[in-house]
Amino acid sequence: MIKKIDHIGIAVKSLEETLPFYTNVLKLPLLGIEEVESEKLKVAFLKIGDAKLELLEPTSAESTIAKFLEKRGQGIHHVALGVDSIQDRIKEIKAKGIRMIQEEPKIGAGGALVAFMHPKSTESVLFELCEKKGEGEKHD
Repeated sequence: MIKKIDHIGIAVKSLEETLPFYTNVLKLPLLGIEEVESEKLKVAFLKIGDAKLELLEPTSAESTIAKFLEKRGQGIHHVALGVDSIQDRIKEIKAKGIRMIQEEPKIGAGGALVAFMHPKSTESVLFELCEKKGEGEKHD
């Protein structure tokens, strides 16, 4: 069902202020930065082994990341699980009584199909299902 941890999403107030820690101190390669207008986010991708860190900076006070930062401050926002056939995974997960935030996948950063499980159904951890076409996604 789950292939791997695709990435860990980390909410940050400012990519400009935060990136030097990841690139200069931790020496993680920056794969790219993109804006996801539909989610009101700017996202930086950093490679760490076979996975990525995804730094999430809100571009609007209405962004879910801006609201997360207000409540909890900077830190881990979600864990993304790489899957094949996200539609099938959603059906399986719902059949096991897990509530989804998105009933249908939407397009996320990097063009991946994504859907989040509700943390009230997952022991308080926000998990994202993430399906990438061709696994040679554009950030590698």
